[in-house]
Amino acid sequence: MSTHPLDNPVWSALTGPQADIAERAGSAVRYPADVSPFAALPADADDAAWAALADLVGPTTIVLTGPVHRPPAGWRVLESIPGVQLDGSAVAGAPDPEAVVLTEADVPEMLDLVRRTRPGPFEKRTHTLGTYYGIRRGGALVAMAGERMRPGGWAEISAVCTDPAHRGQGLAGRLTLAVAATIRARGELPFLHTGAANAPAIRLYESLGFRLRRETAFTAVRLDRSYPAR
Repeated sequence: MSTHPLDNPVWSALTGPQADIAERAGSAVRYPADVSPFAALPADADDAAWAALADLVGPTTIVLTGPVHRPPAGWRVLESIPGVQLDGSAVAGAPDPEAVVLTEADVPEMLDLVRRTRPGPFEKRTHTLGTYYGIRRGGALVAMAGERMRPGGWAEISAVCTDPAHRGQGLAGRLTLAVAATIRARGELPFLHTGAANAPAIRLYESLGFRLRRETAFTAVRLDRSYPAR
């Protein structure tokens, strides 16, 4: 059984600090679809848990991470991307004088930046999960980072991205530290996920003080048409 909040972070978040926004059926939980595609099952998920997940998500595609779940018959694995989880408990963070807090008015630019840089899932209400900081140049949003999962005592730094024309200036590192400082000020600890093949990002985060905690995967699954109706 998982005992650490980061072992099954979506489950820990949606049955803990983020329970108020969770959609739930039986022992299955998910973020609202316009917030995040992540869903979760308990570490000891059985057929009943998968059936509850089917009731909860219907025909939509969801993303699972955490314990290695092998979907039963009736589910299709669309993609599984190897990833790493990095522990930032040694990262103090640092406010950035150029960083501005992004709000609802900035969502169109945030979505455009995500579309061009592909840092991972980001929907039109993802920004409601925590504080998002951005850096502007010439009035345009060129870099951002913010918060997503909130397992007990921890907060995930997510959507770290920089416009290709502005890379190499240290903006991603500065914003990561700014978000970490906000997390630490609440008495929580920062962590993050990235793709296992994203060596430049891993080097950056390690240079900031993050350390590998474990390997993981991001698995997109969808109900097959043959799944039995209930």
